[in-house]
Amino acid sequence: MELLLEREYHSSGTNGILSCEERFLCFTIELPWRGNVRLKSCIPEGLYQLVLRFSERHRYHLQVKDVPDRSLILIHKANNALKELQGCIAPVNELLSPGIGKQSFAAFKSLMERVRSCMDKREQVWLRIKRLSNRYHS
Repeated sequence: MELLLEREYHSSGTNGILSCEERFLCFTIELPWRGNVRLKSCIPEGLYQLVLRFSERHRYHLQVKDVPDRSLILIHKANNALKELQGCIAPVNELLSPGIGKQSFAAFKSLMERVRSCMDKREQVWLRIKRLSNRYHS
């Protein structure tokens, strides 16, 4: 399975649309692009494998593998990128402003159900990140 994250960059945060096979899944929030600087920037555009990970803090969540010059990039719950993320990606059901959303818990739960159903069948899950195309703008 391949997920597509199409981003829109702003100085105070990065917003995205996450889809699978051209079907909308949720929105995303991230830190602004700051040259891939650790703990301060969202990660570069590209194709990344996702794997299931467990920690006491986030419980089950996703890890984005093999990000250039970065480690432990996760997909987990958060509603404010500047306050709650350190380079990670957070799914949200509604975007409020750049890097800020709401209902992350519900968006994350739905995303995890979809991804885990594929992983349970031993399918690999990939995340393709690119700039938002003009097809969403009128």
